[in-house]
Amino acid sequence: MPHESRNPLTRLDPNAPLVLDTRALGRQPGSSREENLSVPAPEDFGVEMVGVPAGAAIELDIRFEAVLEGVLVTGTATVPLEGECARCLDPIASTFEADFQELFVYDDTRSGGNAGDDELRLEGDLIDLEPVLRDAVVLALPLSPLCRDDCPGLCPDCGARLADQPDHRHDDAVDPRWAALQGLEGDTPAGSDRGNGSNGSRGTADRRERRQEG
Repeated sequence: MPHESRNPLTRLDPNAPLVLDTRALGRQPGSSREENLSVPAPEDFGVEMVGVPAGAAIELDIRFEAVLEGVLVTGTATVPLEGECARCLDPIASTFEADFQELFVYDDTRSGGNAGDDELRLEGDLIDLEPVLRDAVVLALPLSPLCRDDCPGLCPDCGARLADQPDHRHDDAVDPRWAALQGLEGDTPAGSDRGNGSNGSRGTADRRERRQEG
């Protein structure tokens, strides 16, 4: 999957927390070094309901290895997460680990300054680790985080927290479209016997008697 920012339009700031210097490798294939770093999290490092708070410490365990075409960066990021449960909306906090590996291509070899969308490149001896971390961490976060797997959530009628009230329930609600008809059950409208068959027969007999008397 392509990274968010493969070909930056501005030069890297060597003082940025996630811009790292690989000069110590000397561009000698096979040379390597390891670092343990703690850097502040950038802004918007997460998804809608869970993420890494801006400025929170990201712990990095990184290995840099020089290869023919550039620098291979392999590591693990440990980040604190904060958010809210998608079912009950309670706050949640946890720690998340993500592994990553990326090849940064030297800007004067192979594709060089024309690195494609699927490549990251060095600027001099500098690499920008932020897009790599965003791919490794943000894309792995759940869109609907839960405080626990069996969280029952909230009552859809009143919003009560069902974990606190396991026996919580409401009487069956009456559809408001039918509520007006409840009062009519068992009622018989006046004059409803006009269509009764026995009354009709009686009226026919009376008319015959009148004709015979006449």
